[in-house]
Amino acid sequence: MAGLAGVSVRTLPHYDEIGLVRPSARTAAGYRTYAAGDVERLREVLGYRRLGFGLREIAELVDDPATDAAVMRAQRPPGAARCVAASAQRLPFPDGAFDAAMAVSTVHHRPDPVAGLREMRRVARRVVVFTYDACDPGRRERFRLTRDYLPEFAGLRTDWPALADLTRAIGGRAEPVLIPWDCADGFFEAHRRQPEAYLEDRVRRAVSVWTRVGPEAERRAVTGLRDDLASGRWTERNRGLLALDAAELGLRLLIA
Repeated sequence: MAGLAGVSVRTLPHYDEIGLVRPSARTAAGYRTYAAGDVERLREVLGYRRLGFGLREIAELVDDPATDAAVMRAQRPPGAARCVAASAQRLPFPDGAFDAAMAVSTVHHRPDPVAGLREMRRVARRVVVFTYDACDPGRRERFRLTRDYLPEFAGLRTDWPALADLTRAIGGRAEPVLIPWDCADGFFEAHRRQPEAYLEDRVRRAVSVWTRVGPEAERRAVTGLRDDLASGRWTERNRGLLALDAAELGLRLLIA
């Protein structure tokens, strides 16, 4: 766990001792067991450390639900557009207040995605949403990272609304988004033809999927992928994928 988080072996026991990051359980042998929520809290703590906060300050920050938004707003550069903290399900704006609203890879973080999209449509005359079709039966087969190394991903989508419900929420249409072989973005599926990118911690930290599946699943996936890339097995199993200039992996653009 310490190696995965990039901290010394003394850091985790210290955080446990002072109550900053405590494991959810311990094994019979006394080893700490960290759940996905514990890992997310640790990463939040480390993020505040990088910003220069002391441990006592961090202890207050991580237990305040309003803190994340406040810290992010404080980091915005001078002259940036006005930022408003609000619930996605209850936006504090009148109907049609904006020319356009956009959500990029964020809808799945909302407690009620459909309600959030309806609010977007209410306050904006045009809406664009980048998301994925969780009901696409071939998505897992086509995206080999989840099929071969991260099967836990399927469990993250069990309560995700159908694409038709998301589309109806904004009164629009859904269009497939093909991923080019040289995609330079950082979303989960972007590196489908450069799988070595998933071995980099900075790449994985930019995608919430890795935190949500937990450290054990992440460690196993990274180890398996690294071994298969080194042996040539990944290339052998994915020749068809490598031949595609663009791949359809279930990503969708909702437009209204």
